[in-house]
Amino acid sequence: MTSESLADSAAFVSVRKATKMFGPFKALDDVDLRVARGERIVVCGPSGSGKSTLIRCINGLDRIQSGEISVAGAPLMSSRRGLLALRRDIGMVFQHFNLFPHLTVLENCTLAPMQVLGRPAGEARAEALAMLRKVRIEDQADKYASQLSGGQQQRVAIARALCMNPKVMLFDEPTSALDPEMVKEVLDTMVALAGDGMTMICVTHEMGFARQVADRVVFMDAGRIIEEAPPEGFFSSPRHERTRSFLAQLLH
Repeated sequence: MTSESLADSAAFVSVRKATKMFGPFKALDDVDLRVARGERIVVCGPSGSGKSTLIRCINGLDRIQSGEISVAGAPLMSSRRGLLALRRDIGMVFQHFNLFPHLTVLENCTLAPMQVLGRPAGEARAEALAMLRKVRIEDQADKYASQLSGGQQQRVAIARALCMNPKVMLFDEPTSALDPEMVKEVLDTMVALAGDGMTMICVTHEMGFARQVADRVVFMDAGRIIEEAPPEGFFSSPRHERTRSFLAQLLH
């Protein structure tokens, strides 16, 4: 077995030479990324750099034209049935909360476990309440999304994803649609989740979160991974000039 295949076998999430086109635009350009079980990765970069496309491809929401992606040793399948099976292992939290407005918080959290996983209503309810307690919003279980703040809605979205018992959590700029005073409550929830050992890939510009939580920070530009390093090295001595320019704009 080659050193490259050994690295893939040890990776919980493996992206190899992934290319994604939107018409003539190359959103991902020969991207390689390995994420170990329990590792916390923060992906950052300028707008249009391919960050969100990368995690959407890991979840099968967008399909790569070439390359390979696998999660927990299972290759990303092109068939609808294969994708649905794989997505049971992947929790996804979007920039916008995507809660069902006609369902209560509790109903939002029990719907997929009951319909997709076939869990009995009582079991799904108990698990949902436990996850709502985990994100410190159990007291809002009987309310509707319109009755909650943006920060509360995003915490519900996180709880809903956790109710599927995912093996990896993907976050696509989860605080960018929030008012500044609501950002901290969502980041605190994510910090607690990271502390539980969840494998996480988070696209964000919250560099304080990256410093506190990330095992590795990945910087993307023009569809490529330009640089990746532990937070200490990434922020104190970035190697690439494009990374230094990005950080100078973001941190000052």
